[in-house]
Amino acid sequence: MIGCIIQARMGSTRLPGKAMKKIHGEIPMLKFQLNQLENSERIDKIIIATTSLANDDLIVEFCNENKLEYFRGQPKDVLDRYYNCAKKFQFPIIVRITSDNPLIDPKIVDDVIEKFLNTKCDYMSTEYPKTFPLGFAVEVFSFQALEKSWKEARLPSEREHVTPYIIKNQELFKHNNYSYSQNLSHIRCTVDTDFDFKLIEHIISKIKLRPIHLNHVLELYEKEQSIFEINSHVKHDGYERSLKEDKEYLSKVKN
Repeated sequence: MIGCIIQARMGSTRLPGKAMKKIHGEIPMLKFQLNQLENSERIDKIIIATTSLANDDLIVEFCNENKLEYFRGQPKDVLDRYYNCAKKFQFPIIVRITSDNPLIDPKIVDDVIEKFLNTKCDYMSTEYPKTFPLGFAVEVFSFQALEKSWKEARLPSEREHVTPYIIKNQELFKHNNYSYSQNLSHIRCTVDTDFDFKLIEHIISKIKLRPIHLNHVLELYEKEQSIFEINSHVKHDGYERSLKEDKEYLSKVKN
């Protein structure tokens, strides 16, 4: 079974409540993403992995209203949340998706899964090197790789961002990457701020086809490149903040 685990929470620093923020006042961003992923031919089950915090009760209510399965776990230790979620639902293969990427392309997801299966690796992603626009990231890994990471990872960045331990220890895990034909990583279609959200709303209003695929977004980019400048100044710095926490953690360990 191939299980897709979507990490989702209400507590975003720059755009609080973004997972439930309604696109054009109509559909929650998480729901739009789920509509995209339901077109995947390789995913067997989708689980929303949220936190045990009270403000994430809204996500649980959303799941119950939409008859979606969910898991509640650690707020900060997302690696622990993923491990226990995958263990509970007995997923031998996990697809990791984050809820701030509403335009996730089900075709790309399926292609990454297919390559993962064909190459018999432990970890496959679209991120090393980055070639896809931000917002189309897909990671696929085995439960064995996740479990070893859960047991061995110590740094805050490794616990919060789930896969850094796997990525950094290539001697322990067989890696592979799914790349685009050109580097499009300068295009930002992920949601961290209101500027990002406004761009997503614009893209969704302009593209009428469903599901939205990457080629649809790129066609729009070619025609109306100026609209993609609305969030060009936004920095994707979540991992950098975690690296600072790593330094503090290592300093405490030494002392």
